[in-house]
Amino acid sequence: MSLKASISEDMKAAMKAREAQRLSAIRLLLAAIKQREVDERKELSDAEIAQEVSTAIAQTGAKGVADMGKVMGALKGKLAGRADMGKISSLVKSKLAG
Repeated sequence: MSLKASISEDMKAAMKAREAQRLSAIRLLLAAIKQREVDERKELSDAEIAQEVSTAIAQTGAKGVADMGKVMGALKGKLAGRADMGKISSLVKSKLAG
């Protein structure tokens, strides 16, 4: 079990035991870990985002705007937290529209 998973299990145990101080400390620790994970992700350039969008469209076989959900689903896992999903959505829509 990873350290993060172990800490999550400790948080569940603290919740069940109603140990407020312990729970508070564990939540702060998990928040710090999550913040570090987010900080270490690299922001993508517009050129890299456009390439990922084109690749996702090709992989999903999307033909039009009706297939936008499939493309966004494929991109969400790869780009979430590294790029603005609203911007990606508009880029996908424009590429699928024509």
